[in-house]
Amino acid sequence: MNEMTKPQAASAEPAPRAAAGLLDRIFGLTERGTSVGREVMAGATTFAAMAYIIAVNPAIMSNAGMDRGDLVSATALAAIFGSMMMGLWANLPLAVAPAMGSNVIFTYVIVKQMGMPWQGALAMVAFTGVLFLILSLSKLREKVAKDVPEALKIGIQAAVGTLIVFIALRGAGFVVQNPSTYIAMGSLRSPPVLLTLFGLLLTPVLVARRVPAALMLSIAVLTLIGFFVPGGNGKMVTSVPSAIMSWPRWPSSTFMALDFGYLFSHFVVALPLLFYFLCAEFFSTLGTLIGVTGAANLRKPDGSIPNATAAFATDATASIVGPLLGTSVVTAYIESITGVQAGGRTGLTSLTVAGLFFLALFFWPIFVIIPPQATAPALVLVGVLMMQGLARIDMTDLGNAVPIVLTLLVTVLTNNLINGMALGTLSYIALEATAGRWSQIPAMVWGLGAVFIAYAIVIAQIF
Repeated sequence: MNEMTKPQAASAEPAPRAAAGLLDRIFGLTERGTSVGREVMAGATTFAAMAYIIAVNPAIMSNAGMDRGDLVSATALAAIFGSMMMGLWANLPLAVAPAMGSNVIFTYVIVKQMGMPWQGALAMVAFTGVLFLILSLSKLREKVAKDVPEALKIGIQAAVGTLIVFIALRGAGFVVQNPSTYIAMGSLRSPPVLLTLFGLLLTPVLVARRVPAALMLSIAVLTLIGFFVPGGNGKMVTSVPSAIMSWPRWPSSTFMALDFGYLFSHFVVALPLLFYFLCAEFFSTLGTLIGVTGAANLRKPDGSIPNATAAFATDATASIVGPLLGTSVVTAYIESITGVQAGGRTGLTSLTVAGLFFLALFFWPIFVIIPPQATAPALVLVGVLMMQGLARIDMTDLGNAVPIVLTLLVTVLTNNLINGMALGTLSYIALEATAGRWSQIPAMVWGLGAVFIAYAIVIAQIF
């Protein structure tokens, strides 16, 4: 027995090495100068930086009338699917999850303002994912990237960022209605307002100091404080959870709930929003790919992105699967750069993120009790980050400044993204045309202008 035990023990020792060798062959760890341990640590770092989405996405989308508990599951499952696909197919250290910004447009513009049922809105997102998948598998994506002017792209992104800030502060009670000035700051005698104010000071400090998982830490601290802060309904700001851990719940109320009939019967009204989702998803992914692969030194000698088609197709496929589960647009996260800085270079980083999102499914009772006062400061920081593209624009050039400012201000002041996009696009066309640059206006922009005019006519008839 002893003689047989020794060979068995000896043969068991190489198992970890064999596993590492298999992962090396699959992901090319040696080729990219990394290791299993470094990739796992990088994945944990990326997850910590973006885990706030498990709390924030359900908090936002539940305002569309969807079940918050099911949204927690849908958010995590969409992140698991997208991150696994990115890791196994594209072999890039990019984590994928429901997109900030698109969930706000989904909830507050499409459902609450336009009156579209959330089932129809999910169908719109899935349809956009199909279009994006077609673009991703063809050469059309390069044409789209080239034809949409930088001023319009940045103006839309900054407008969405500003809208996120406004909606977050309003949801937390920090911004309230006022009969004289339309809006005003909430009373500083209100404990929930003071909690939000504390979060607005705490969160940017944590981010600026590069504290690991700063946004999630901020949400956790404010949620804990909320157990001791009285709310306006006679209860505390944070409710006591029913449990700490529980078996994951299937998102039964949102799974396969898409209503394509409503989408196609209201297609003209939905067309500008389809364009928004398509552009938001496309350019967000493009920017993230450029930033993350550059930080990881993964670009090819000619500057091209490795496995770019697979990465784009992953994003698009995840944006089809996401609505099937019950969430909005799914995209690659710029927070993936934190994992790259920790040494992540391959898709094993993404698989680690997927595994951690799976573990988070068991803590869904905690995520559903997080109050808006805890998520608002994190959303403000997300909105601020979405405005950073403004630094790349020459604002002394009216051809750039006017479309951007109109898109941003009209979106926020009318609380309507389509109004901002329409005026920004039409002002761009008017300025370029009157400057004698008719031929330099891309056909896509002319078409978009026509779509917005038709949209305005249709809306005027309906309302």
